[in-house]
Amino acid sequence: MTLTKNEIIEQITELGFSKKESVELFKTLLEIIKNSLESGEDVLVSGFGKFQVKDKSPRRARNPATNDDMFLDARRVVTFKCSGKLRERLNGK
Repeated sequence: MTLTKNEIIEQITELGFSKKESVELFKTLLEIIKNSLESGEDVLVSGFGKFQVKDKSPRRARNPATNDDMFLDARRVVTFKCSGKLRERLNGK
């Protein structure tokens, strides 16, 4: 099962915020993260993990459906590395 944006907002509402405040709080948090990543900054959330922007070089690739060669342009991708505490929690330690 996937945790959705609406479910997160609902859980924030259960903490005592109004529905409108919860929506604005969540949207603001996501905008801060997006703006930081867009400007090339890492986002480190202690006890959770680190979001990081990495540059990918241009490269040759193959379309598996047609077997045609193609060229992928350089691009930026977001990676996530979980913290040691989260990793331990996921593995039941």
